[in-house]
Amino acid sequence: MKKLFAIVAMLGVFSFGSTAMAQEAEVASVEGQSIHKTLKRYFIEGSASFMSLVAIALVIGLAFCVERIIYLSLAEINTKKFIGKVEEALEKGDVEAAKDIARNTRGPIASIYYQGLARIDQGLDQVERSVVSYGGVQAGYLEKGCSWITLFIAMAPSLGFLGTVIGMVQAFDTIQQVGDISPTVVAGGMKVALITTIFGIVVALILQLFYNYVLTKIESINSDMEDSSVTLLDLISKYNLKYKK
Repeated sequence: MKKLFAIVAMLGVFSFGSTAMAQEAEVASVEGQSIHKTLKRYFIEGSASFMSLVAIALVIGLAFCVERIIYLSLAEINTKKFIGKVEEALEKGDVEAAKDIARNTRGPIASIYYQGLARIDQGLDQVERSVVSYGGVQAGYLEKGCSWITLFIAMAPSLGFLGTVIGMVQAFDTIQQVGDISPTVVAGGMKVALITTIFGIVVALILQLFYNYVLTKIESINSDMEDSSVTLLDLISKYNLKYKK
């Protein structure tokens, strides 16, 4: 009898150990799945039609963000070095050399300097008006396309919420057809609703981060443009006092 109890106990331990090992293997298998496969699975489960719209909003929004980042990066220059070269040319009285420096330098600051130097013979007031008006034009170029980014930031969660509403409607349709409010019946539609909402919010957060970075670069360049414009007027005033007595 004791041997029988011992055999049963050993079988129970072996069975429990096998079950535990199977559960651990299943957890390891789930954890071992790549992020790509997990996202793909949730993408399919979240209704491919609406998830595709959210993905398209992400791709197009990121395209506008990348375009702005590249444009703004090319617009940035070493302002101190550039102003130093222009100042050196004006101290020598060589306005044409200063124009060439501005013409051969990329970016809005160099463009503003060229417009101001081109009107140096028309008086300081005319130079100031030219610098202010052309600075506004350059600021508009910097902000070009930002409205599209804000559009997709707003559109992504809206598409997610739309998928949520449709998923809930599908869940209620299923309840009406089956005539039962069991968790199994409702789970499918509610899962679609939650997944689309999550993906829409995630897309909006990603685009918002890029948009804030773009705004930071625009503010930095605008600040440099304002400071450089004041410096240009000072340089032209010194040039007029020195060479136009």
